[in-house]
Amino acid sequence: MNNNKKTLTAILTLCLIINACSSIQTTPDYTFTLAVIPDTQNMTDFTRQRDQGFALDSSEIFLDQMRHIASKAESQGGEIAFVASVGDVWQHQTTNYNEDHYRRGLTAIENPHLVGNLDTHEEVFSFEIPTAAAGYEYISEAGIPFGVAPGNHDYDAIWALAAFPPNLDKPEDELELSTEDLGNLHVAGLANFRSVFGSDSDFFRDKDWYISAYNGGNNSAQLFSAGGYTFLHITLEMQAGPPMLAWAQQVIDANPGLPTIVTTHDYMNSQGERVHSPIQNLAIADPQQNGSSQALWDNFLSKNDQIFMLLCGHQLGQALRVDENDYGNLVYQILADYQERGQAGVDAGQALRENGLTWGIGDGWYRELDFDLSGDAALIHVKTYSSHYGAYSSNLQSYPDWYKEQENPELTDAQFYAADEYTIIMGDFFERFGEPQLQGFSFSNPRFQPTIGIGLD
Repeated sequence: MNNNKKTLTAILTLCLIINACSSIQTTPDYTFTLAVIPDTQNMTDFTRQRDQGFALDSSEIFLDQMRHIASKAESQGGEIAFVASVGDVWQHQTTNYNEDHYRRGLTAIENPHLVGNLDTHEEVFSFEIPTAAAGYEYISEAGIPFGVAPGNHDYDAIWALAAFPPNLDKPEDELELSTEDLGNLHVAGLANFRSVFGSDSDFFRDKDWYISAYNGGNNSAQLFSAGGYTFLHITLEMQAGPPMLAWAQQVIDANPGLPTIVTTHDYMNSQGERVHSPIQNLAIADPQQNGSSQALWDNFLSKNDQIFMLLCGHQLGQALRVDENDYGNLVYQILADYQERGQAGVDAGQALRENGLTWGIGDGWYRELDFDLSGDAALIHVKTYSSHYGAYSSNLQSYPDWYKEQENPELTDAQFYAADEYTIIMGDFFERFGEPQLQGFSFSNPRFQPTIGIGLD
C-alpha cells in the first residue's frame, strides 16, 4: 500500500471512530431508576447498637445502604436518577408537649396501653439525627436529587390524646388495635426534621432542582430529568390536610403537564386498603391540619391528571393499588415498609423478643423502580434489594421464611416473592405525557423558583 492510500485509510478510520463516538454520546437513554427508601428508624435507633448491648451496630446497615444507593447514581455510571424517602428517618421524639397544639385543645392523657410508644430521648440529637444526616450526605455527594417526607417518628413531640381515652374496662386479651380500645397517639412539631431536611438546610439550599417548600420544608417539591422527561416530585406530611394540599395544588398549577410522583408516610396497609394507622389518626384529632388517606385521594390525587404515582410506608409490608383518576387514567399507589425485618440481628446472635419475633432493623432492604420508557409501552420494573445481603428478594431462597409470617402470612411463597418484584405496564403514560425527548430540562427557568409557605407546625 502506498503512502497516499495509507493516509486515506487512516483518515477514513478516524472518521468512523469519531462518528461512532458521536453516535454513542447522542443516543437517548430512556431508562433510569428511582430508589425508594422505606422507614429506617430501627436502623438509626440508638438502642440497637453494640454500645447498648445489641448484637451489631444497626446504624452501619443504614450507612451501608445509603453508600450502596449513592454508588448506583448516574454520576457514578449507574441508573439512579432520584431518591424518594417515605419518612420515619429516625426513631424517637424529644418531648411529650407542643404548646401550639395544647392551646388548640389537643391535650394529653395518661394511657397505659400506649406507654411504650411515648418514650423520648436526648440521644436523638447526639446519635439518631447525626446518623441520618451522615447517610443522606452520601446521596447528596453523589449528586442525586432527593426528597424526604416526614414520618410520625420524625416529629418532635408525641403524646396520647385526652379526647380519645383508652378502654380500661376491657380485658387485655380482648383489646383490638383501634382508637376505641387503645386511644389515639398524636404528633406535632418538625423542628428536628427541618434541622436536617428543611428548605434552608445544606442539602437543599440553593439547589436548582429543589423548587418549593411549605412550612420550611415539612412539605417540599423537587424536579429531576430522566428517561427523556422532567418529573415533578412532591413530599407531603403524614396525613396531610387542607393547608398542605392547597400548597401542593399551587406546585402542580405552576408545573403543568409534568409527570408527577407524590411521596407521603401513612396512606394504605398491606392489603391495599386506603386507611390510616389505627391508633395514630391525626385526621380525626386535628382536621384543620390533617386529613384521611381517602380525602387525599378524593381532593388531590384523583383531581390532578399529571399525578401517576404515590409512594408510602409506615404500615408494615408491601402493596400495590391501582385506581382510575377523574380523567380515566391510572394512578399507581405503592407501599413498602420493611422496618421490622431483623434477620441480620439473628445472624449476629441477637436474641429474639419475648414474643418470639426478631428485633426489627430493616436488614438494608429498599425499593428500586426501574423505568423503561424506550418501547411501545412505558414500563416500571419494581425490585426489592438488600444492601446488607447483597441480593434482590427474588434471588434469596430463604426470603419468605425470614419475613412472610410477620408481613403477609396469608400469601403463598410465590405470592410473597411477587409482591416485592413485579412489572407495571403504564399503557396511558405516553398519551398523557407525550413522547420522551432527548434533551433534559433546564432548571434555570425562572418559573421554577422556590416558594416558601408558612403555616402551623
